[in-house]
Amino acid sequence: MHPVWLFDLDNTLHNASPHIFPHINRSMTAYLMQHLELDEPAANRLRVDYWRRYGATLRGLMRHHGTDPRHFLHDTHQFPDLARMVVFDNALHHMLARLPGRKIVFSNGPGRYAEAVLEIMGIRRHFEDVYAVEQMRFNPKPGMTGFRHLLKDHRLNPARCILVEDSAENLRTAKRLGMTTVWISRSLRKPHYVDFRLTSVLGLARRAIGSHASG
Repeated sequence: MHPVWLFDLDNTLHNASPHIFPHINRSMTAYLMQHLELDEPAANRLRVDYWRRYGATLRGLMRHHGTDPRHFLHDTHQFPDLARMVVFDNALHHMLARLPGRKIVFSNGPGRYAEAVLEIMGIRRHFEDVYAVEQMRFNPKPGMTGFRHLLKDHRLNPARCILVEDSAENLRTAKRLGMTTVWISRSLRKPHYVDFRLTSVLGLARRAIGSHASG
């Protein structure tokens, strides 16, 4: 039986570090400055603190400040020219076409942004769904709740799922649920909860990873 591939988006399917992440970070800092009446250094520190503690700045804002998640995501994911900001490899299309099984994007980003990035890369058709933070009921990875929503909504057996991620913490949660884990990283270390470490998502087509997901 074929596995179910769960793909993170940012820094997994495309490189968000050069343009997109710096833009989002600036937008989030500006949002905190405006709505929490903080100066720029304090806003930046709080943004990073919440991201480290909860896996997403949004979660900290919701928990401690009652922030409206839809308002926050709308304000902080405005891009002047997204097509010029997305850095990706054209070989992605061929790699995804060769992978047997269902494929779902599982992203902490908002759905509108995730859909737009996939369309720019020309790979949206390879995925049966984009499961974004809204579908997680604003319970982002690495929290267990968002994972459980995904499994329930798509009626997935975690033993058949393969999570492909650049975030080790998100993979830790996946492994606790019984998923196969693939870490996209140049790190020389491999945590015990990581089954495979690849320097690029393109390496999936060359590794017999799917056989490790059963059920």
